[in-house]
Amino acid sequence: MAGGGDELKLLGMWASPFVMRAKLALGFKGLRYEDVEEDIFGGKCELLLSSNPVHTKVPVVLHNGRPVCESHIIVQYIDEAFPGTGPSFLPTDPYERAIARLWGAYVDDKLLASFLQSARGKTEEEKAEGLKQTLVAVENMEAAFRELSKGKPFFGGDTVRYLDVTLGALVAWVHAAEKLYGFRLFDAARSPLLNAWAERFGALDTAKAVLADVDRLVDYAKQRQAAAAASSDN
Repeated sequence: MAGGGDELKLLGMWASPFVMRAKLALGFKGLRYEDVEEDIFGGKCELLLSSNPVHTKVPVVLHNGRPVCESHIIVQYIDEAFPGTGPSFLPTDPYERAIARLWGAYVDDKLLASFLQSARGKTEEEKAEGLKQTLVAVENMEAAFRELSKGKPFFGGDTVRYLDVTLGALVAWVHAAEKLYGFRLFDAARSPLLNAWAERFGALDTAKAVLADVDRLVDYAKQRQAAAAASSDN
């Protein structure tokens, strides 16, 4: 129960950064919820299929039985549905709110997409292009942090806000990817502000409670890679 008679249920999968994003939002807001773990590879449950019939994927938050889908939308919904609880994620100023949403979309559409291409590209050329675009995205995010934080610890200033939650959901996978591929997405030389931010964010109590264990993520990724390789050989 979230308190005040509200019931919250999260349909998720522990390794998904998008599910971690929803959990971070719920955690920073101090909201209690029922965590329902989905076996997304072994057959999706009827509740997930009926709650998100368009995409049939996690995360889904059920608020008093009504489903909210897509991690960015979930974070914004939680912020609006519980305005008097915990920190406010999005700025009150419409322009600043638009800028936060713009960079939030950039995290997934550019940074994450190019990083995944650098790791999973079918050819060496695809991987090289992905790495090139990843470095550009990191450079842009570094500049965004410099501008938006105004010298404070987080994108939101002194407190965690929308972009911190959005990018923070990737922190565990950033560390896991370093062990898997030998590449650190944020480092002290190339992106010192983001590197320091990632360490600072990961040390927060809510982040430590939510973000998946890095070694467990590494093992999970290796298992998925092995399964994919076996499937392609058949």
